[in-house]
Amino acid sequence: MRIFSGNSNRQLALAIAQSLDQRLGEMTCSRFPDGEIKVQIHDDVRGADVFIIQSTHTNEFLMETLIIADAMKRASAARITCVLPYYGYARQDRKHDGRVPITAKLVANLFTTAGIDRVLAVDLHAIQIQGFFDIQMDHLSALPVLVDYLKQDDLENPVVLSPDTGSIKVADKTAKLLGANLAIIDKRRTGDSQTEVANVIGEVKNCDVVIMDDMISTAGSMVNAIVTARERGARRVIPVTSHPILCGSAYERLSAVNLDELVVSDTIPLKRRFADLPITVLSVAPLLGEAIHRIHTNRSVSSLII
Repeated sequence: MRIFSGNSNRQLALAIAQSLDQRLGEMTCSRFPDGEIKVQIHDDVRGADVFIIQSTHTNEFLMETLIIADAMKRASAARITCVLPYYGYARQDRKHDGRVPITAKLVANLFTTAGIDRVLAVDLHAIQIQGFFDIQMDHLSALPVLVDYLKQDDLENPVVLSPDTGSIKVADKTAKLLGANLAIIDKRRTGDSQTEVANVIGEVKNCDVVIMDDMISTAGSMVNAIVTARERGARRVIPVTSHPILCGSAYERLSAVNLDELVVSDTIPLKRRFADLPITVLSVAPLLGEAIHRIHTNRSVSSLII
């Protein structure tokens, strides 16, 4: 087994390697003077079972992943598994309008072309993306890690609130794991980045409300959900997400809403400016480490899937 990491989430990669009692492989992943990506593998990987750990939340990190995989293939690695704590371009998974791409499928094709044999991903934005891959694909969830933390929080009258109808499945699964009730926000979109809350289905008054979504990007939907839950009498509101993308106006929006607590996983490194907010970061390293061990030893990964 050889474990390598690009530049997207080296801290998580180190934690995964440590959980497996392995070291990260030696590799140069830098830039040429014109900005193109330069990769050179320093360890011998001929005949090795190689795992590349990389979140693809930027174009550069996606290109790094493809180039690293190509280098491994040309260095005669026996098998290349790409471990994707976060899979970028997952939101473009269908033609919702005329003359638009299905980029989630395009990226899946790129992984195959680069010589990757297997993919291990965490909380895809759309479950059906698993079917976009023509190679072996394992899909895990950070929910066990997040739920274990919430169970230790002594929630009073817990309710899991879905911020929109698209997040109902993950919210329902979270509610069942917590033994909590389920509530749903029915919202209407008024523009590309603006939404209007239309109704709340379920009771949140005097409850500890967990708002569950798979990702937070600009935080518009999440902040609307937080405000809505408070307006309807929630005792405490705890937003929870697997992927803290946190881009655009996310910092300003989350700062303005006076968070009780935001719970995230470390699939994407938290930007430094968010350090002054009450954010709890939980690691998926043990989960991914166990999955990597099972793949390497040709054991079932199914028991890790919820």
